[in-house]
Amino acid sequence: MNLRKKIREMVAIMREEELAEIEVRRWFTTVRVRLPGLDGPAPLSQSRPAEERSGQGDRPEVEAKPPANLIPIKSPMVGTFYRAPAPDADPYVEENSPITVGQTVCIVEAMKLMNEIESEVEGRIARILVENAQPVEYGQTLFLVESDTAA
Repeated sequence: MNLRKKIREMVAIMREEELAEIEVRRWFTTVRVRLPGLDGPAPLSQSRPAEERSGQGDRPEVEAKPPANLIPIKSPMVGTFYRAPAPDADPYVEENSPITVGQTVCIVEAMKLMNEIESEVEGRIARILVENAQPVEYGQTLFLVESDTAA
């Protein structure tokens, strides 16, 4: 692999697609190219004003500071988030679904193992914060559960 050529290709793709960052992994090599002066992805920060105009501006505020009765269900591991046991199956939970302690709410795939994530609280799913088949980090909030028994 000619590294210089690959980096030039990555920069060209970034310009064409108007990306702030791009990362390519191959075997044991990772190459990341990021525009200078950016701490995070630019498209996300640029898209927020448009969301505010469409009436979804309150969503980032809720994620930043949830009300006291919203309890997070967090990912216990790094992996891929799935809402259903199979691609053609119904999701385990939807927004506004009631849940009980020990109920399976999703699956996190890690190293080809499907790990069922169970609720540790009883209540109602107020928010699903992760899209299906998206990568998740350890400790990342997956759901917000509205519970009357929140401490």
